[in-house]
Amino acid sequence: MAGENQTSISEFLLWGLSERPEQQRILFLLFLWMYVITVAGNLLIVLAIGTNKHLHTPMYFFLASLSCADILFTSTTVPKALVNIQSQSRSISYAGCMGQLYFFLTFGDLDIFLLATMAYDRYVAICHPLHYRMIMSLRRCSLMVTACWILTNLVAMTHTFLIFRLSFCSQKVIPDFFCDLGPLMKVSCSDTQVNELVLLFLGGAVILIPFILILVSYVHIVSAILRVPSAQGRRKAFSTCGSHLAVVALFFGTVIRAYLCPSSSSANSVEEDTAAAVMYTVVTPLLNPFIYSLRNKDMKDALGRLLRGKVSFSLGH
Repeated sequence: MAGENQTSISEFLLWGLSERPEQQRILFLLFLWMYVITVAGNLLIVLAIGTNKHLHTPMYFFLASLSCADILFTSTTVPKALVNIQSQSRSISYAGCMGQLYFFLTFGDLDIFLLATMAYDRYVAICHPLHYRMIMSLRRCSLMVTACWILTNLVAMTHTFLIFRLSFCSQKVIPDFFCDLGPLMKVSCSDTQVNELVLLFLGGAVILIPFILILVSYVHIVSAILRVPSAQGRRKAFSTCGSHLAVVALFFGTVIRAYLCPSSSSANSVEEDTAAAVMYTVVTPLLNPFIYSLRNKDMKDALGRLLRGKVSFSLGH
């Protein structure tokens, strides 16, 4: 019976970014600008790292991977939101919604895992500098990124499969501007207890375990830095971690607010949830290139060389 009800739904309606018609044009221009800057900024980071031999190190390998994930992550939600604003339509097909959910979860979780991997890289570099090249070899870095991709796909498949088994009520509006787990469960006519438990335990683990690993890494990093005798040495060590810490605080702060702090279904809470979703799906990927390039002399030099056309396309490590 649930399967019959489910297949009868051919499309969903999205709440969107705002219900006020006068704001639609401003929102379209704002989000178009942010999307273009996000893709261009992260693409420049990837190209700058790929074309500069001095940046063929584990830290920048992970940063290039994060930039690729950010481009894909933003491209999962923003283009469809822009199309809906421009066409004054709120609809998304059932297949489109399930596809968007799967890729959103994959690339969102990939961001989380890569941020944890980058924290481990900084921990090894600062706490075990003599063994850094041996521990963070190209083969091991590649395996770590591959493991991140596999794990995120498995998590996304699990959540998407559980959403497939739900039936949905017609003409119910998904309270968000894209298809996400919480909003989809709110418009389901089925019992969502299993989905909620899996979201709580699996989703909670995907967010909290990497977050705890990052915190533990930084406890060791700060402890090691404070033992450095020279002030200049301490400043240099902190500067390599500052950008990563800023991105971690911004991303995890908004993700924890969105997923681990449940809200009611009132109009105000929908607006608050949408604002939190915009922060980690649009604003964080937009700011990442600026945070990493403005605080990092090597990245600034590499971006300057790239923009002046003084590059050599040698992509080896």
